[in-house]
Amino acid sequence: MQTRAFAAQSATSPLGPFFIDRREPLPTDIAIDILYCGVCHTDIHFARNEWGMTTFPCVPGHEILGRVTSIGNKVTKVKPGDLAAVGCLVDSCRTCASCKANQEQFCLNGSTFTYNGADTRGKPGAITYGGYSERITVDEAFTLKVPANLDPAAAAPLLCAGITTYSPLRRWKVAKGQKIGIVGLGGLGHMGVKFAHAFGAHTVLFTTSESKIPDGKRLGADEVIISKNADAMARHAGSFDFILDTVSAEHDINALLNCLKLDGSLVLVGAPASPLPLSVFSLLMPRRHVSGSLIGGIAETQEMLDFCGKHNITCDIEKIKIQQINDAYERMLKSDVKYRFVIDMTSLRM
Repeated sequence: MQTRAFAAQSATSPLGPFFIDRREPLPTDIAIDILYCGVCHTDIHFARNEWGMTTFPCVPGHEILGRVTSIGNKVTKVKPGDLAAVGCLVDSCRTCASCKANQEQFCLNGSTFTYNGADTRGKPGAITYGGYSERITVDEAFTLKVPANLDPAAAAPLLCAGITTYSPLRRWKVAKGQKIGIVGLGGLGHMGVKFAHAFGAHTVLFTTSESKIPDGKRLGADEVIISKNADAMARHAGSFDFILDTVSAEHDINALLNCLKLDGSLVLVGAPASPLPLSVFSLLMPRRHVSGSLIGGIAETQEMLDFCGKHNITCDIEKIKIQQINDAYERMLKSDVKYRFVIDMTSLRM
């Protein structure tokens, strides 16, 4: 199926109109007309080849929500007319230890990412194309159901921003009675605040900007710490059970580690371009832990969506047309969005 899309043709070219081919549904496939696609900072990294791994042309987008148009004859999960979602993954080997543990994002034989991945079901050498397009075809095992009570546009970024923050909070068993820190109030951080609050934890936002105090509290933070204020940081030393760090810019993680109590954990989900200096003494005294987390498996992503449906949690978004995507990228780099851009993909059909 020839499909309209927006693509980057090189690391220095703006995104523009492009045609791609989508396969007709195989027996276990679902064909989806894309209604909304969230805009993730990872999209910028790939479109501009900032990680040195992009194959061009590149069609970004891995926060996809749309309506099922047709299905293969072995599909049981959905029917035509249903809403369906696609996140960061469209396939994996399904046989390795990670896949069997429902951790497909860590597939030992290589996950197939929604865009810029090796298309195992396409022609030899083909790559996957993402959600900046009018339709997509995906195996039902890698599609997700969206609770009917959620606004579809505001639910789209849950497929990355949502699961990226939900997964570590769940893995480290964040709950009522704990003091939890969320570092940064951007696309990821604002979801971290919402989830930590929904889990019943005493939720504290770390931010460098006093202007974000009102929004932090509106989103569920019980307290807001201005992290560049040394006295404020010192007052919270050794008091946190867990801190989720969503910041992708350079920052002082040793100051954050000093806020953890004995056996407290700092988990990184942001990806700064340069290595962060780490003082070993910040870990030794008292015993503290640093870890990282990458999205979540398909089962956990569905769990997250169901949790959002139960608690009526969505992302705070600004809707745009696909023709505004290049301006949106520049605004994202200036943190000029509250808190996630979502493309109305009907604009691609105009």
